[in-house]
Amino acid sequence: MDSSGKKVTFPLMLAVSVAVIGSLQFGYNTGVINAPQTIIEAFYNRTWEARYNEPILQTSLTTLWSLSVSIFSIGGIFGSFSVGLFVNRFGRKKSMLMANGLAIIAAALMGFSKLAASWEMLIIGRFVVGLYSGLSTGFVPMYVGEIAPTALRGALGTLHQLGIVLGILIAQVFGLESIMGSADLWPLLLGFTFIPAVVQIVMLPFCPESPRFLLINCNEENKAKSVLKKLRGTSDVSADMQEMKEESRQMMREKKVTIPELFRSPIYRQPIIVAIMLQLSQQLSGINAVFYYSTSIFAKAGVSQPVYATIGAGVVNTAFTVVSLFVVERAGRRSLHLIGLVGMACSAILMTIALALLDKYTEMSYLSIVAIFSFVAFFEIGPGPIPWFIVAELFSQGPRPSAIAVAGFCNWTANFIVGMGFQYVQLLCGPYVFIIFTLLLFGFFVFTFFKVPETKGRTFDEISAGFRHTAGFEVEKHSPEELNSLGADSQL
Repeated sequence: MDSSGKKVTFPLMLAVSVAVIGSLQFGYNTGVINAPQTIIEAFYNRTWEARYNEPILQTSLTTLWSLSVSIFSIGGIFGSFSVGLFVNRFGRKKSMLMANGLAIIAAALMGFSKLAASWEMLIIGRFVVGLYSGLSTGFVPMYVGEIAPTALRGALGTLHQLGIVLGILIAQVFGLESIMGSADLWPLLLGFTFIPAVVQIVMLPFCPESPRFLLINCNEENKAKSVLKKLRGTSDVSADMQEMKEESRQMMREKKVTIPELFRSPIYRQPIIVAIMLQLSQQLSGINAVFYYSTSIFAKAGVSQPVYATIGAGVVNTAFTVVSLFVVERAGRRSLHLIGLVGMACSAILMTIALALLDKYTEMSYLSIVAIFSFVAFFEIGPGPIPWFIVAELFSQGPRPSAIAVAGFCNWTANFIVGMGFQYVQLLCGPYVFIIFTLLLFGFFVFTFFKVPETKGRTFDEISAGFRHTAGFEVEKHSPEELNSLGADSQL
């Protein structure tokens, strides 16, 4: 890679920054619903009473609220699974542009739900914004990974996670009763998602299409070259063009890779298992248990102003994502992921001790705050940012959209399971609930140590070659005709 491979140009940063608005939206809508819970539940009660002349039953209210929170993840599952349908047909840039229509529809439904006295509008709005967020978690890492130089791919890929955590932090701050988390302003809090959508619609036309998409999917070599020259800030883009042409030649020899073929082909099976396990390590680490319920955890731990402690956790979250941004290209993806998993496991043990001994020693409330803050910090060092962009690195252009769709589906499904199940498991396990996450974290550590390759500084083709080498013994079991039917022969 020439020196231009490490150059951060204005067109590159503009394109990445505009794309990451989608990540910010995902984070904002993950965090926005928690602070005004009691106020929105009161709205549900008033609306129910006005319609049926009786107050809502507590069980019905709990069901409606659980649906309002979790339907976001259901939308995300559908959205993430549809990524491949959009990016292959319309390209990366147009797909991001079109998805904003969903964000605007969602903002209108949620923003006018109080005026229309309709909780149905709010719940449908949450589903639609989940659909948008699911698409964004596929579009953004793919686009950023494809426009970034190899030497900067990890650092720029971390910006997707930075967008998410900034979105969560903004939602936590805006959700304060003194800002927009009040009985009068909560519809504006939920409808705020309209503003970033409009900003992205205005700015995207000034961003380039992915040069990989232009060359490999559209066969427009001149356009791809001119886009690369702008992104790299140099007239010599021969190294990038050569890498993409090699990938293109491989793609021409293989048919489009469908989702079932990812699991059937010996070439793709190992990387797709790695991709799925990395996504599960992110969600089953217990991080969303902390984010969805941190205010109640702090309250149980005896913190006098739990909402501010939650915002503190959001600040730590953002700060350590920035740390990860600067070290990911030096330390490597695999090393940071391992450090993050071990750190989270140790923090979870600390949190369990603090919660278990809280009744005997009141000072344990301070230990619980330290444990939650360190849990969040270690998450952002590895399991937070790395699974998103490493999936795009593990696959060449052919299987990449299908692989990102599968990875996103697994991420959102695990997110939904944790979001729905944590409260019930917490009732059963009490202060020992985080022991479950500790065991899972150690399991993911062992898997990462033995199975996840380092992708730092390697081209997409070099990473694929590593998997081809390890899959060699399996490939020998198949005839060339079988491999051809699986779309794998081109990669041998």
